[in-house]
Amino acid sequence: MKFGSDSYSHEECCSQGHSSASTIATIEAALSADPDLDSSAITIRMLGPVVLLEGYITKIVDRERAISLAAMIVGPQNVQDRMLGRFPTQ
Repeated sequence: MKFGSDSYSHEECCSQGHSSASTIATIEAALSADPDLDSSAITIRMLGPVVLLEGYITKIVDRERAISLAAMIVGPQNVQDRMLGRFPTQ
């Protein structure tokens, strides 16, 4: 699954009319489409060209997967992880 392109940066894309709302919607769709990721408590915000992943995760692999999916869309340099872990007690 490829959501981004290596031929241009996210800043260039956004400067050509790609809105924050469409970037957020694309990332939300990518997170929701991943059957192995529980993204129900993850929120996405933008601060300039930077995507902020906030909220809660219940598995460490969810953090890694959410960051990876967002990075495919906006580039790894434009993803900021602010997710907190809520791990079930055993």
